[in-house]
Amino acid sequence: MSNLAAAFLVAVDRHADRPALFWGDAQVTYGEIARSAGWLARELVARFDLQPGDRVALWLKNRPEFVTALFGVLGAGGVVVPVNNFLKAEEVDYLLGDAGITVVITESGLTEGVSELRSRRPNLRVLLVDDFPSQPPAGGFPVGRTQATREDLAVLIYTSGTTGKPKGAMLTHGNLLHNVESCRQVLQVVDFDRFVLLLPMFHSFMLTVCVLLPLLVGGSMVIIRSVHPPKSMLQEILQNQGSVLPAMAALFRVLATLPPGVELPLRLCISGAGPLPAEILRAFNERHPTVPLIEGYGLSEASPVVSVNPVVGPWIPGTIGPPVPDVEMSIQDDAGRSLPDGVDGEICVRGGNVMRGYWNAPEKTAETLVGGWLRTGDIGHRRSDGYYVITDRKKDMLKPNGINVYPREIEEVLYQYPGIREAAVVGEPCERRGERPVAFVSLDEGRTFDEKALIGFLRERLADFKLPRRAHLLPALPRNATGKILKTALRERLASAESEREGS
Repeated sequence: MSNLAAAFLVAVDRHADRPALFWGDAQVTYGEIARSAGWLARELVARFDLQPGDRVALWLKNRPEFVTALFGVLGAGGVVVPVNNFLKAEEVDYLLGDAGITVVITESGLTEGVSELRSRRPNLRVLLVDDFPSQPPAGGFPVGRTQATREDLAVLIYTSGTTGKPKGAMLTHGNLLHNVESCRQVLQVVDFDRFVLLLPMFHSFMLTVCVLLPLLVGGSMVIIRSVHPPKSMLQEILQNQGSVLPAMAALFRVLATLPPGVELPLRLCISGAGPLPAEILRAFNERHPTVPLIEGYGLSEASPVVSVNPVVGPWIPGTIGPPVPDVEMSIQDDAGRSLPDGVDGEICVRGGNVMRGYWNAPEKTAETLVGGWLRTGDIGHRRSDGYYVITDRKKDMLKPNGINVYPREIEEVLYQYPGIREAAVVGEPCERRGERPVAFVSLDEGRTFDEKALIGFLRERLADFKLPRRAHLLPALPRNATGKILKTALRERLASAESEREGS
């Protein structure tokens, strides 16, 4: 297929009456999505004069209309810009300006932010999905608007911006189709699979693995209306018989505590969007021995999936598996030289899934796409069996006494301590050592915090230069919308506390 809209229409032709998504008790068929997306595409062209390549923002929470909007924009020849629905209007305003967006598709639940955006951008055009007709008139995509090539831009995914302003990763139709096919092969996806979607749909992991993948192969999505309380989430998985669950580690920790007698209908679980601590994997495997939980790795700039443990095994804890089909990985030093097995370096990626570059950021693009490789900023190594291990983020690495220390190694030990629910390690300046690790933790309900006992536990298991000298208790660790722990916020907390001490 040359583009995503055309690929979706092929699936519609084959499965028009098959459920494409489940939303509580409601079911929406492929034909119904195509009819609504066709209506939207025609509206965008007729009412808003949308031209091929124009960017359209989707500022939506998880709901069926996200899928309609996605294929509606693509069917009109536009470029989809998924927007984090947790952002404030000022942050969204930056994305609109950077991407040159004049049309936003949103919902009534975000009207306060939309009002502020309109005050900042009087020419902004807004479409509310609440106003979409329940029975739109029949008709396909506008004539001539589904002729995009694999080289044309399809989606702009903005990175989280933890090291500055967010950057828009330019993903082409070919990038996303390539990644969908790689995932189809490695996850052994069949057309009766039902993918459970509970992370935000604006995230690249969900967009590719939970939306595009099932809907381009004839499968379906089970959109979870809310993950709280967990009992309600579980009921929706059971009711709609989800078979594949891509999520992140924290969710699998919850599922590992299900009471006896409650069994999951899943054939496969995939952990992504962050590391899977060994202790969580052990607990999940013990509770659900017949459901594989495989760890993978990806990033928005790679559409996003790069590697995953094979469905049939071997499943090797602590690894992210080998590369997915038709994707290459390499461990390189700062000069771009390949490093031997077992030696840590920067993980680099090459393949048809790698982005075209960053939108309006040629310098950042040149720093990231080097010699045909995507430099990920993640540190790791290749094992002799071809599986890869992520050690940590390059920017998170600590250097006490000039020695490289990877926070993840310390965090894995913290998770072994009874009662620890979340753990993160960051560095703080130290006159004597240059830098030293500091731990932040949150606890399971009913547990009490004994910092001295925790440090003693770590001292028995870690070399002295890796040992955190302090551990801070928080009710919960700060996370972004997709659940990643925000180490930037923890560093800021340390810096603020230090400033207060110096000022007192």
